[in-house]
Amino acid sequence: MVVSDGCSGAGQHYRAGMIGKIHKRLPIVTEHPVELSSRVIDTGEHDEAVNRVTDQICELADGFSIVESFSHVISFRTEDGLVCFDTSGHPKGPSVVEALRTWSLDPVHSIVYTHGHVDHVGGSGAFAAHAVANGHRAPRVIGHEAVVARFERYRATNGYNIDINQRQFGGVSRRTGLAVGGGRQFLHDDVLWPTDEFRQDLTVDVGGVSFEMHHAKGETDDHLWAWIPDHRAICVGDLVTWVFPNCGNPQKVQRYPLEWAHALREMMTYDAEWMLPAHGLPVFGPDRVNRVLDDLATALELLTRETIAMMNAGEPLDAIVHSVSVPDDLIGRPWMQPVYDEPEFVVRNLWRLYGGWWDKNPANLKPSPPAVFAGELVALAGGVDAMVARAQEVADAGDLRLACQLIELVVQAEPDSIPAHGVRAEIYQARRDAEFSLMAKGIFAGAVAESNAVVEGERTS
Repeated sequence: MVVSDGCSGAGQHYRAGMIGKIHKRLPIVTEHPVELSSRVIDTGEHDEAVNRVTDQICELADGFSIVESFSHVISFRTEDGLVCFDTSGHPKGPSVVEALRTWSLDPVHSIVYTHGHVDHVGGSGAFAAHAVANGHRAPRVIGHEAVVARFERYRATNGYNIDINQRQFGGVSRRTGLAVGGGRQFLHDDVLWPTDEFRQDLTVDVGGVSFEMHHAKGETDDHLWAWIPDHRAICVGDLVTWVFPNCGNPQKVQRYPLEWAHALREMMTYDAEWMLPAHGLPVFGPDRVNRVLDDLATALELLTRETIAMMNAGEPLDAIVHSVSVPDDLIGRPWMQPVYDEPEFVVRNLWRLYGGWWDKNPANLKPSPPAVFAGELVALAGGVDAMVARAQEVADAGDLRLACQLIELVVQAEPDSIPAHGVRAEIYQARRDAEFSLMAKGIFAGAVAESNAVVEGERTS
């Protein structure tokens, strides 16, 4: 089967040139993350992993450190104890605390949530348990005021969030400790809720060190970034993650591309010496910091500008999705590659943000049930066998987008068809293997699992 997605518009050249390189599993060789980030940014090339989960601590400079985990934990020494940005996820909390204690035995005075995603707050229970075990006061927890609303939403939609995260991270082994949303609880009971909230800006002084927090919509509505003037450092959370911005996630709530870009532009005005992200590599040097910030902002601004321009011109969603993208030379940089989210999904998110959910196809406003529509098309095509054969033919020719649409019609019309599900599993596996982003891979892998379950169920019945 030819590995392609049938993409005839935006991004075709990039796909042809980069698919093998992006899919290659890169090693971790360089011990110090800043040595690696400096080399990668200066050369524009990388032959090592730039998103590392080692659970190892590294002192970046006098007074602050990073535990590279999922997410990272950035910690600052003060006279009153440690200030830690994020706590990693629930499975990683104990190992992160253990690593942190090899660097400092000082009590954790404050935890700052860059935002409320569970891979940033889930480890807080381990921090609290360590404080109790060592007779320390419970840490102060600082976050934007929308973090609490997020936590409440997670509790209300627990089953849904477990479902979508198991699909999104479906290809990640549980042995890695990165299986976000595994188990019965999405937000665990021991997660610490904020004790100190703010709306727009907040400056706190802890043990002689000042931390200036700024709210910024981006990946979430509860995000913050912080300027630490004593170290000329910015803690950016997930506003920089060494992948293409997670700004279009098809299974998650609204993202904010233009506001995200504005925050990146504001960070650039500080000429920071250090940029400390919650995923990916820390960056040292104002020129390097600003280059990464500028590239990310430029991509988000471009997608927003061109999408809105086409919306204003009256174009439907489908035309915009297949026309607007990011130039190959920009998206191919090691800190920009679409291995998690991708521009096509950002375009759809922009449409939702500025235009609603209707795609301008009048038939899609109030359609018939999918099974009814699919049944009609399958009948017109000459039946299930004819449609399955055509889907296989199209897939073999390399147009996996169309092949997926055709085979999906068959299983909607005949959900118990074993031959259809067998072909569906093959097509979606090829589609999954041809994709860049974890989000697309997870959804297509989920379709493979669904069809395989039907086929295996028939064999064992």
